[in-house]
Amino acid sequence: MVYRQAKWDEPLIYELGAPGRIGFLVPEVEEEIKKEVGEIKVPDKVKRSEPPALPEISEFEVVRHFVNLSQMAYGVDNGPVPLGSCTMKYNPKIAFEIANDLRVTYLHPLQDERTVQGLLEALYHLQKWLANIVGMDACTLNPAAGAHGELTGVLVIRKYHELKGQLDKKTEIIIPDSAHGTNPASSSMGGFRTITIRSDADGNVDMEALKAAVSEKTAGLMLTNPSTLGLFEERILEIAEILHEVDALLYYDGANLNGIMGYARPGDMGFDIAHINIHKTFGSPHGGGGPGAGPICIKERDVLPEKGVKLSDLLPGFIVKYDEKTGKYYLKYPGPYSIGMVKAFFGNVGPLLWGFTYILGLGSQGLKEVTEQCVINTNYFTKLLKGTKGYDLPYGPERFRKHEVVFSAEPMAHEVGVTAEDVAKGLLDAGFYAPTIYFPLIVHEALMVEFTDTETKENIERYVARMKEIAEIAYKDPKEPKKWPVNTAKGRIDTVRASHPKFVTPTWRVHVLREKGLLRALK
Repeated sequence: MVYRQAKWDEPLIYELGAPGRIGFLVPEVEEEIKKEVGEIKVPDKVKRSEPPALPEISEFEVVRHFVNLSQMAYGVDNGPVPLGSCTMKYNPKIAFEIANDLRVTYLHPLQDERTVQGLLEALYHLQKWLANIVGMDACTLNPAAGAHGELTGVLVIRKYHELKGQLDKKTEIIIPDSAHGTNPASSSMGGFRTITIRSDADGNVDMEALKAAVSEKTAGLMLTNPSTLGLFEERILEIAEILHEVDALLYYDGANLNGIMGYARPGDMGFDIAHINIHKTFGSPHGGGGPGAGPICIKERDVLPEKGVKLSDLLPGFIVKYDEKTGKYYLKYPGPYSIGMVKAFFGNVGPLLWGFTYILGLGSQGLKEVTEQCVINTNYFTKLLKGTKGYDLPYGPERFRKHEVVFSAEPMAHEVGVTAEDVAKGLLDAGFYAPTIYFPLIVHEALMVEFTDTETKENIERYVARMKEIAEIAYKDPKEPKKWPVNTAKGRIDTVRASHPKFVTPTWRVHVLREKGLLRALK
């Protein structure tokens, strides 16, 4: 296979154009409008001392610039993006059309509820659908992304214990070593001490380690099921019972919901709180700076029974309600026991409508088929690659995987010095997107692969063929993989140097530094 990525010597947009060049002219305010609203004046206190240093560029230069950049890029519209646990599935174009309909994008969040009944109806149904999918009783759409949903869940846990007057002793959150990296960060930001417990040889939570870690200090447990190893937690009901015995809440990280949707529900497993990634499971775009959406759902339970306070009263943001008497939808504002607002207004409405369209289009049976295809794809890939020289499958190698699988290139690294990073570069060189590498941390030289439900059998076979070819080349000539990639727009970079703060310059400052003669090309 011959692959050549488009390579343009494309400058920064600040290096294009010329003074006075215009791509779009904002029309002057008409005289009659001036008479109605008066002269538009910017208050002195918010005026800039100098105009912003924006590029002065014509329309066709802008078009050519971004077309060139798009041809040098790679995304789900080009081919597979099997980033494990990031679930980069194809984004349906019909959902894009609906989320970007002018009747939506021109709405203002401060409009009277009576004027946005259609939008509220969609969000109301989405709340209900998501709660049902994860087996919960109530839902808020307020959080803006997955990690934001995590933090929101942790803050609900904190509020739960605070209202019960036990926050002084409920100081710890338990997190397995196979968890997503943002889980410990969310726990810490919520004011808790993180207790990490190990996985056993089969990839489950080590039950002896869990029992040793749980105490009266335990506020909650953050768990992903299936885990980042792609394995279903076999003793989840027992885990839930252990946590609830000490009045701790069980939190579900919904990043891997794609592996069980329609077949198993976190609420039925004993989870109290679940966050959902609309930008993973429900087809809205993921990456590129966002925005995403990370609603959280809760299983109803008493918090202060003497005051009638339940866990749903702690949820943040506006909750859409329906008045059967009037037939109208309305917003329920955060109450006195709510953690408040974690995002302005309704949250990120665009991705939410994308998810609404995705669910509406597939229906309940379609969502089950998504899970089926996702799991079939993962296990097909696993079957094809398993046993290949240079790769290993740690943690329960005989177990079926769910949505993703984590292989290890450790044998190849030890025997010939070719690492997971080299494998990733070799995939890029052949026109494939690399998997997640070096995560989870409990797998050395990790290659975390997730093809999702939208990938074809043929592409999976081609991907495996390339991984096998990389191993063959590595054992014949270990120096060759160190040169990859050579067929991409940019060649191999020094990843350590590229990540060092000394060499990282925020892009918005590049043009300013260049103008001042302070920016030098990094060789």
